Amino acid sequence: MQKKSVLLFALIAGLGIASVAAATEATMKMEGRKIVFDRKKGNCLSCHAIPNDPKAESAGNIAPPFIMMKARYPDRAKLRAQIWNSTQANPRTAMPPFGKHRILTEQEIDQVVEYIQSL
Repeated sequence: MQKKSVLLFALIAGLGIASVAAATEATMKMEGRKIVFDRKKGNCLSCHAIPNDPKAESAGNIAPPFIMMKARYPDRAKLRAQIWNSTQANPRTAMPPFGKHRILTEQEIDQVVEYIQSL
């Protein structure tokens, strides 16, 4: 009987952790989306389009669209590095180094990465 109780507790605890993780991920995506759309923060839409998003009207077209980003950047660390300091990979890029120049905080960059990878 004690083994069943321990197993049941472990299962319930695991489900709780998964629920918390899913809620945290959803919150990060939502916050990341806000930053991407915010003209005073990310302002990503001035250069990038987000296809199939009605709120992304008048998006820019001078940078690649945010589509299938998880396939384009399967390594989250590379996407994060690109956002943190885009000049590292391409010194002549027009993209601002959001982390290096402290345009976005570390947490905000993580939120943007979470959102962009969901597209």
